[in-house]
This record gives sequence, structure tokens and C-alpha cells, in this order.
Amino acid sequence: MSSSSTVFSVQRSGHARSAAERDQILSAPGFGTRFTDHMVAITWDRDHGWHDAQVRPYGPLSLDPAASVLHYGQEIFEGIKAYRHADGSIWTFRPQANGARLQRSAKRLALPELPVDLFVESLRQLISVDAHWVPSAPETSLYFRPFMIADEAFLGVRAAQKATYYVIASPAGPYFAKGVAPVSIWLSTDYARAGKGGTGAAKCGGNYAASLLPQTIAQSKGCSQVLFLDPVEGKYIEELGGMNVFLVYQDGTLVTPALSGSILEGITRSSILQLARDRGMTVQERKMSIDEWKQGVASGEIAEVFACGTAAVVTPIGELKGEGFAVGNPDAEAGQVTMALRKELTDIQYGRLPDPHGWLVRLDG
Repeated sequence: MSSSSTVFSVQRSGHARSAAERDQILSAPGFGTRFTDHMVAITWDRDHGWHDAQVRPYGPLSLDPAASVLHYGQEIFEGIKAYRHADGSIWTFRPQANGARLQRSAKRLALPELPVDLFVESLRQLISVDAHWVPSAPETSLYFRPFMIADEAFLGVRAAQKATYYVIASPAGPYFAKGVAPVSIWLSTDYARAGKGGTGAAKCGGNYAASLLPQTIAQSKGCSQVLFLDPVEGKYIEELGGMNVFLVYQDGTLVTPALSGSILEGITRSSILQLARDRGMTVQERKMSIDEWKQGVASGEIAEVFACGTAAVVTPIGELKGEGFAVGNPDAEAGQVTMALRKELTDIQYGRLPDPHGWLVRLDG
């Protein structure tokens, strides 16, 4: 099944929020706490492939207690946004890249691969009924959460023969409500986010579940994020709990860890790499030891550090802390390169700058 051959049935909610209720939510949407009136669902099974595509009212799922996802964690997800431009039109950013990553995640988790064009169409279909949920205030968006679960009722340890793909959506306010501010992060040396040959390069819930305990420890140390090292030697930088990381050197070189099989290939990461190359910056994807980070910040050779991901776009890192050390300045201002890249990327997403790479895809009309 592809989008060209797919007909979505549409069942409109009988309990949709009124315009006044919706406006109240959109005035202070937060992140991931309130959801639109509808959702997308597409069924897959071994005999029929992808079928029964529908837009239906948002609501609880009915799962058999023996559903594979509940016992073996066979699930994957994505994160992508819709942006309302100044003329009122609604666009999303690089959805084909998200669709391709969903396919890679599905392959690793032994789930069916959803065609990329059907992934993009699923976003369009949800917008066709919930367009009024896309906020228009500065730096706001509608956050899509596409996900796929194995829902066959079977307790044997094997790949499920039945799965369902869903899309839900949540209006999102500015990630930094008081302006972009550097954060402190904690170096985890006792825990790894993923193992060699594991699921680190897939966007699946198990990776995030494994990060929650070290994330809690980081918060107890006064840090907002946790940094993980490579799972083999325990000395090379990998990524944060949910974001990729970049170092900016004094000579203008931009460095990020090379994809290793245990690092998630972020869409924001690849976009920043392209924008940096467009600017003529020297860009390196390579192994970076934690000692290089610590010594470089201490000596001044490393001028800026930032993380990136769909939710926050770009987050400046002011301080790195760990057992017995702290480098950087938690009160430092965000770096010039960090903020310039962030502004350029968000200006493209919101239609304030030209889109030279054809990254934007219109979802309405």
C-alpha cells in the first residue's frame, strides 16, 4: 500500500473541543500534555499488508493483555512538527527523512516497514481534520507522534504478525518559555544508553526507558540532561538522553560524534550539518573522547557546546558535570554560532527564510 492507492476513512469526533476550549489550550499549550481531537490508525498483518487506513476520534486503545508490545517492547516511534507560516499555511519539515528513519527502526525491531509516502500522507490526513490545532503564536507548533506497536496476542518470543501504526498530535509551546538559555548536563559513567549491536540507532521506547534512571540521577545533581559514552570503551561521546551533541571550536570547526550504530541519526543533526557546510564551516563527524571535551573547554579551545533535537531544536550547553569534576560556566550566555544555526533552522521551518534544500512539505491544501 502507498499513499496513491490509499483511501482513508474519516470518522469525525462527536466530542471535539469547542473553539473556545481549543483557544484556551493553544494559549499555553506546554508540550505533550494535551492532544488534538483525532488520530490516524493503519493496520498491518502478515496476510493483508497495510490496510484499513483511518482518521478517527482520539481516544484509548483496546489491547489484548497478551499483545506483544506489552511483553517484548516491540514498538517504534517518531517525532516531527507542523508549522503555521505567516500566510496561515501549514508545513512540516523533512518528513521523508522521518519516514525513512521509521523504516530503519522497523527493520531493527522486526516490525513491518511503512512506505514513506504513506507516512507523509498520514500527517496530511490528520491535518485535514485538525488543522485548527496548529498554533500561530511565535515559536509554537503542532508536534506529531507517529508510532507503531506489535499488537498480536501471542506470548511466544518471535516477531509479531500483526501491528498497527498510529499518529497522534499535541500542540507545543516554545521549548524555552523565557528565552533560549544554556543548560547543565551530567556525565553518566555507570550506565550506557545502548549496547554494541543493540537498538541505539533505532527510535524505540526501550532506549528511552534505559535513559530514565540516569536522567533522574542527572536531575538530582542539578542537571537537566544526561550524557552517555560509547558502550564498548566508555570514553567516547555518544549522545544525550534524547538529543545529539555538537562542539564548536575556536577556529570555527563544528564537530559531532560520528554515527556508530548506537547513536540515533537525528533529522535536526543532519540539517545542522548541512547548514554549517552551506556557511563554509569546517564540519567533522568523528570520534570525540570525553577528555577532549573537558580539556578543550578548560583551555578555551572549545568555544561552544550545544545539543539538538526536534523538540528544542538547539539547546546551548553551559556546563558539563560528573563525579568529581565540572567544566564550563552554567551562567554563560548562548554562543553566537549556536544561536545563528538555531535561528537559521527555525527561520526555514517557519517560512521566514528561503528553503534552498526543499526540506519543507505543505500539509494543507
